[in-house]
Amino acid sequence: MLPQRHPLDYKKSMSKPSAIDPQPGPPADARRKPEGLLRRGWTTGACATAATKAALTALITGHFPDPVTIALPRGETPAFALAFENLGDGFAAAGIVKDAGDDPDVTHGATVIATLRLLPPASGTRFKAGDGVGVVTKAGLPIGVGEPAINPVPRAMMTAEVEALCAEHGLRPDVEISISIPGGAEIAQNTWNQRLGIVGGLSVLGTTGIVHPFSCAAWIHSIHRGIDVARAEGLSHVLGATGSTSEKAAQEFHNLPEGALLDMGDFAGGLLKYLRVHPVARLTIAGGFAKLTKLAQGALDLHSARSQVDLAFLAELVADDDGTHFVKNLILSANTALEALEIAHENGIDLALPIAEKARLSALDVLRGAAVAVDVIVTDRRGNILAHAV
Repeated sequence: MLPQRHPLDYKKSMSKPSAIDPQPGPPADARRKPEGLLRRGWTTGACATAATKAALTALITGHFPDPVTIALPRGETPAFALAFENLGDGFAAAGIVKDAGDDPDVTHGATVIATLRLLPPASGTRFKAGDGVGVVTKAGLPIGVGEPAINPVPRAMMTAEVEALCAEHGLRPDVEISISIPGGAEIAQNTWNQRLGIVGGLSVLGTTGIVHPFSCAAWIHSIHRGIDVARAEGLSHVLGATGSTSEKAAQEFHNLPEGALLDMGDFAGGLLKYLRVHPVARLTIAGGFAKLTKLAQGALDLHSARSQVDLAFLAELVADDDGTHFVKNLILSANTALEALEIAHENGIDLALPIAEKARLSALDVLRGAAVAVDVIVTDRRGNILAHAV
C-alpha cells in the first residue's frame, strides 16, 4: 500500500493564478519565507534516481537497499529511505516520498516510484511515463515530442546509476525505467505543464538534485520553457502578465493564443533576461498599477517582499505647478499605490499612462537592444485597461 501524502503537502510554489486575485502568485502564506536557517530538499529527479537504483538492485539481487544512496551531479551522496517496494515476476518497483525541505513546492510529499524491467540485449536504457508523469506534446522543450517528461539531467542521473550497477554485476544496461507519481495528474493542475504542452501529469525535474528553498528557480524555469515552446511554435508575439486578470485582458486585447501566454508573475527580470538572448518579435507586458509601478521604477522582481512602490516616484509624475502641489502632497501621504492612483484620477491626472511608458522603457533597458518590440498594458482590478504604451 502506498504511503499517505506528507502532512505538509499544502505548499505550492507554482500555483496557477486565482480567478479572484488580480495579481496572484502562489498563496501568500506559501510564499512567505520562514525565519532562520532553511532546510534544503530533493528534486523529483533525485528521488526518481534513488528509486531507480533501489528497484534495479532488487531486480538483480532480490533485496531492496534501504536507505539507498546515490551520487548527485555535484558530488553529494545523499541517502533516501524507501516508502514503497514491490518485487514481482520480471519487475521491481521502489518508491520515495519527496521531501522538498522548506521550499513551497507543489510536489512536496508526493511519492515518486520507479518500476524497472530488464529488456532484450542491445535495447539500451529506455524511459517510460507511468501514472502521474506527463508526456511532451509540443516542440521547444529539452525533451522531444512523444517522450515522457523526464528532463535530461534526471535521465543522465538514472542512466549513470543503472550503468554502474549493471557493470558491477556483469550485466548490460538494457533496462526499461518507468517513473510514476500517484496523484501526479491532479498535482499537475497546479503547475503550468498543460500550457507548456506536457499532458497527463508532472515533469521529473532537477539539475543538481537539490532544492534550495525559496530560490524561485522552478517558476523562472517555467517562464524560460514557455518562451522556448512559443519560439518552437513560430509565435511572433508573447504575453507576460503579473496575474490572471491582467493576462485575460491583454490576451483579449491582442487576440493571442494560449501558447503565447507566459506566466511571468513577479519575475519580470527572469522573463526579460531570457528574451534578451532568445528573442521573440513582440512582447506585451500586462499588470496592475502597483506591480507595473515597480517595473517603472526599475525593479525586476515585483513581489511585495522584495520591492516596494515609491510614492515620491509617483508624485514626481504629476506636473509641477501651483494647481497640483496639493495633489503631490496627497500622493506622498497615500497608504498604497492604488490610493495614489485614485487621488490622481479624482483630480483629473492620469498616472497610469506614464507608468506604462516608464515600465516599457525599463523593459527595453533590460533587453539591451534585442530585437523585441515591447508594449505595456496597465489594468485595474476588474481587468479594465487603464493605459497602453507602445
